[in-house]
Amino acid sequence: MSGAELLSFFAVAGVLVITPGADMALVTRNAIRGGRRAALQTTAGIMLGLTAWVTLSAAGVAVLLTASATAFLAVKIAGAIYLGYLGVQALRAAIRGDAIDENAGARARTPFTEGLLSNLLNPKIAAFFTSFLPQFVDPGEPVLLPSLALGGAFMLMGLLWLSVLGSTVASARGVMSRPRVARAWNAVAGTALVGLSVRLAVAGR
Repeated sequence: MSGAELLSFFAVAGVLVITPGADMALVTRNAIRGGRRAALQTTAGIMLGLTAWVTLSAAGVAVLLTASATAFLAVKIAGAIYLGYLGVQALRAAIRGDAIDENAGARARTPFTEGLLSNLLNPKIAAFFTSFLPQFVDPGEPVLLPSLALGGAFMLMGLLWLSVLGSTVASARGVMSRPRVARAWNAVAGTALVGLSVRLAVAGR
């Protein structure tokens, strides 16, 4: 992977990490309800769930990409479509003025279990990693370790972001759940994701 490709990965991953979704909603809800400790427990559960999906997806990507260059192109297109879908969903939420859903995620007894189950019971996460990681792995080369490394980097970014988010919300409860804040966040993230999906679709290998 070239330096430009690595920078592109971190740019795309950064946008995805801060895009509002079930993980952020769950961390926000638990930070509001239980403070910083509950937010960090939720984040730990999310990271464990992501670890399982990254490992399984990386192994699948390795088999897929070494089998066919056509498959690489197909996965690339699928990844671009998926990013566009996420962007459109975020823009629709901004237009509707949706607030952060405090009831997102699996219902469980502890924040850690909620974070874990919200990821393990969401098959879209596996589809996401299978579609996203191949965009930044050169076809024809060993891909298992690079995929695990990229997945680990993505998780580390997510860990840092959710930890900061949870601590911030716990210190100023109620701010992140306001409809106006959620609308602005969705608008920015949706526009960025749609642009990135177009860029990925038209870019070469």
